Amino acid sequence: MKKLSNFFILLLFIGIISPLNAATIKWSMPGDSLTLDPHAQNEGPTHMVSRQVYETLVTRTVDMSIVPQLATSWKTNDPETWVFTLRKNVKFHDGSALKASDVEFSINRALSGTSDVKELIDSITSVKALDSKTVQIKTKGPNPILLNQLAQIFIMSEAWSNKNGCKQPQDYNASQETFCSINSMGTGPFKITLREQNSRTVFKRNNNWWGDQSQHNIDQIELLPIKNDATRVAALLSGDIDFTNFTPAQDIKRINGSSMHKVISTPQSRTIFFGMDQGSEELRSSNIKGKNPLKDKRVRLAMYHALDMDAIKDKVMRGLSQPAGMITFPGVQGYTKKLDTRLPYDPSLSKKLLTEAGYPNGFDITLDCPNNRYINDEAICVAAVGMLAKVGIKVTLDAQPKSIHFKDLKSGLSDFYMLGWGVPTFDSHYVYSFLLKSDGSWNKAGFKNDRVDELVGTMLTETNLDKRNANIAEAWSIVQNNMPYLPLHHQVISWAAKSNVDVPIRTNNEPLFRFAKVN
Repeated sequence: MKKLSNFFILLLFIGIISPLNAATIKWSMPGDSLTLDPHAQNEGPTHMVSRQVYETLVTRTVDMSIVPQLATSWKTNDPETWVFTLRKNVKFHDGSALKASDVEFSINRALSGTSDVKELIDSITSVKALDSKTVQIKTKGPNPILLNQLAQIFIMSEAWSNKNGCKQPQDYNASQETFCSINSMGTGPFKITLREQNSRTVFKRNNNWWGDQSQHNIDQIELLPIKNDATRVAALLSGDIDFTNFTPAQDIKRINGSSMHKVISTPQSRTIFFGMDQGSEELRSSNIKGKNPLKDKRVRLAMYHALDMDAIKDKVMRGLSQPAGMITFPGVQGYTKKLDTRLPYDPSLSKKLLTEAGYPNGFDITLDCPNNRYINDEAICVAAVGMLAKVGIKVTLDAQPKSIHFKDLKSGLSDFYMLGWGVPTFDSHYVYSFLLKSDGSWNKAGFKNDRVDELVGTMLTETNLDKRNANIAEAWSIVQNNMPYLPLHHQVISWAAKSNVDVPIRTNNEPLFRFAKVN
């Protein structure tokens, strides 16, 4: 008996068996992370990958509540000064200790020019390491949502970044490639050991992670992007992948029909909409020269009334969407059901508005659409093209992989485009700072309103909740009256997996594999 016991101890030691029954999860989604640089792209799947490797001062757990992560506690010495105490015994994947200077470096890096997340924390005026485990953050005025914002700012190793020429974030829009865009060095529960862009990324368990390893039994994650929905579902059903957090609505019934698989669904914290360039004097793709039809609110309203979102919900989304009247979703501070009620589908009104605006025969325009980012994104765009044609607007669809779509969009090359927007802070300020502030980095609609710009500033500093809510409400009233974007729907997400794979679903569609189990 003693010999048998010694044999099992030997197996444990050499890794043939594991006390946690360690397992591999093969994970697939339509597109890959755009970059491994955690500050270079503010994009959902990119954050999904970063979240397994990098950590933040505070984070959102499975139920999306804010909990400590690299910081164990924090206090405000005055309304503009926050002091964070860092967790002890945290190490980066190379074995070096996390220091307050790494936090100082990372936040300053996230605030720098090539960062795609700088608007998120632009209230921060200074970051200072007070000692090896204490960080002071000062803000321009009080910031009641600072913790919400810091949950999105990943912490890097200063020494590793500087050694490898990554003091500044990758300039993604300029197609720059850096060491840190194809390599990673975090403190998280997994570390990347293989990176083949758009093909395969391998994550290995970080055995030196400070967290509770008993919460998961995952030894390895393989990310295998599969753009085509049918191919991805076939891979799941055949056993080539174990889990996908992008399940086509049309395949849910089929997957649920398999005794070896399961599907779980939840409303997602993301709204899908169309953006329109109303800032340029002339559109690039239109037959109308010398002026821009989208500058006229009547044209934007005509396009809104031409979109039958109930039909898209029923036929394209198989019931798994909620038609939207605003570009944010329930649960976000500032959301109201009243504003989210759609105006009616009314093609006759669309034609009337187009005639009043001087376009009785409509006009030509190109719609830029991703084909591997949102649920049934290209199919939604195809349906919209047909609906707009019925009122005389002749739309040419240009559907591209997200890596091309977002680069063109950020470069200001789109007249009319699809975009989805999640709100990781669950606060309207996030929507406004990127999409509606006149200098917002994702405001490619060219929307500009001085009063909205003023209100965005007060959203960030007003600590009286009633006054703050009134400011947010006023801003939404102005936006809804101007219709700078065409809201489509709030997504419902479905995760599909082998029946023995448990990954807790989250409303932001980000899996946390540190809570995953293979039974």
